[in-house]
Amino acid sequence: MTDGPPLIVTRPEPGNAATVERARAMGFDARAMPLFAARAVDWRPPAPGDFDALLLTSAFAARLAGRGLADLAALPVYAVGGATARAAEAAGLAVAMTGSSGAQRLLDDMTSENIRTILWLCGRDRSEFDARGAPIMALPCYAVDPAPVPAGWDALIAAPATLLAHSARAAERISELAGDARAHLSLVAISPAAAAAAGGGWRDLAVAGHPDDVAILAQARALWHKGAK
Repeated sequence: MTDGPPLIVTRPEPGNAATVERARAMGFDARAMPLFAARAVDWRPPAPGDFDALLLTSAFAARLAGRGLADLAALPVYAVGGATARAAEAAGLAVAMTGSSGAQRLLDDMTSENIRTILWLCGRDRSEFDARGAPIMALPCYAVDPAPVPAGWDALIAAPATLLAHSARAAERISELAGDARAHLSLVAISPAAAAAAGGGWRDLAVAGHPDDVAILAQARALWHKGAK
């Protein structure tokens, strides 16, 4: 696949390097082009006894929460995606369930288990979802901010390429930077919401089967095989 169009990885570090490494092992000509940078923000952990569970929808919550995370270690963690679950375990938390179909499906599973009060350790900018009547407290512990456009970006997207959008915000920014001249570009989104945020006009627009890195790369490989025929 290295003789095909480059695969442009736009997610923040450290995930960008991990995706690039995995993609190159699969044979892609993967290029690191992070469009965002993650950082910790000040936060204060609430009393863990006020909640039944801790919801994590991004590995950044576990990686960047800092010392306050230890105060919540008694809460069972419900994590979206394997990467988030692994980051939570590395931070000393106990993962009760790992969701593979996005935050909404995981929250539905939580409420069906009669989990009444949920603490959502999240990013400053986040997607909303239906809490199904469950009391849920969103507590930002990190922020993901736009980064300067990497050198070489314009040249890369001027020719055929496949871009990965690991979030709806990433899809929105990719769409903005690509402009209307995108009919030669393919985009793989990590979720239907990210695909919707990308808009139309792409050569191909595909959605990963699950909201994780393995699935988004598998979908990118399927697009490559489609184009190679």
